[in-house]
Amino acid sequence: MEETYIDSLDPEKLLQCPYDKNHQIRACRFPYHLIKCRKNHPDVANKLATCPFNARHQVPRAEISHHISSCDDKSCIEQDVVNQTRNLGQETLAESTWQCPPCDEDWDKDLWEQTSTPFVWGTANYCGNNSPASNVVMEHKSNLASGMRVPKSLPYVLPWKNNGNAQ
Repeated sequence: MEETYIDSLDPEKLLQCPYDKNHQIRACRFPYHLIKCRKNHPDVANKLATCPFNARHQVPRAEISHHISSCDDKSCIEQDVVNQTRNLGQETLAESTWQCPPCDEDWDKDLWEQTSTPFVWGTANYCGNNSPASNVVMEHKSNLASGMRVPKSLPYVLPWKNNGNAQ
């Protein structure tokens, strides 16, 4: 039994493709090949079912219940479930001694105690009041050349986006 288990883990072992019997695939490439070959042979794929314990096992739909009851990988899954339930029982017995460290931060207090005004894009100066709620723009500097102004509204179709259609 142990030799069979070691042999099945050999990445260079050749496995027969369930979709095309002429395909002999190395074990390390087998999962990738199954996906590719399943797409290339949808008629055969509809006749096969995937084992819930090992996706490499493609079994005829009529034989899937027999395969599930006798699958070698079933014992590995069942053993994992048993181990998890044992560990779960042990974890509940141990009480945690972790305590939340004290927090000295107060972000709201820090916000009100700020000495400098926050940065706001496109504004220059603020009133002397440091409260964030009362920041009022005192002066606005425009980066446009003198004699130019910002349009009050944008056109529905931008001239450079009309794809050469004349209106």
